[in-house]
Amino acid sequence: PQHGPEFVANIEEQADRLHELIRDLIQLARVESGEETFEISSVAVQSIANACVQHYQPVAASKNIELTVGTPSSEAKVTADADGLRSILDNLVENAIKYTQRDGGVEVGWDIGKSTVTIEVRDTGIGISPIHQDRVFERFYRVERGRSRDMGGTGLGLSIVKHLAQSFGGSVSLVSREGEGSTFRVVLNLA
Repeated sequence: PQHGPEFVANIEEQADRLHELIRDLIQLARVESGEETFEISSVAVQSIANACVQHYQPVAASKNIELTVGTPSSEAKVTADADGLRSILDNLVENAIKYTQRDGGVEVGWDIGKSTVTIEVRDTGIGISPIHQDRVFERFYRVERGRSRDMGGTGLGLSIVKHLAQSFGGSVSLVSREGEGSTFRVVLNLA
């Protein structure tokens, strides 16, 4: 009886992780196979970014991380699926918070180019070594296996980001320095 609550808590934690893994696998499989149907339209980046930041504000606050949306000079609209763009930002912001130490910062911003919009999620986190940067968008790739597992996650989030961006005719890239943070860039067509 004295160990029962601990066992139940462990079972619940593992069941939640399994549920998350299955959900991510299904989403990734649908996107990769082309079975996912998207409502491609003109999507306002600011409204999606604001909703994402508002959703993750409590998690960021629990680590005393300043989570903000940059103040662009003008409103950007991209050609994408609104739910898909939200999924991209959710994955990037969740990772940024997860890998940023207490009292750090995470910012969502964007730049409007001639025919594209570059959406950035910048953090002051632990950064990623150059030897891992080419592989972080692969399925199940983890920079530090032990630490990543302890922090949760499925190892599929960045792969989902990459495949969603490609489904919308865009791309994703990373600039990072160990100990200084990371900037993930998603380039989508201007609507």
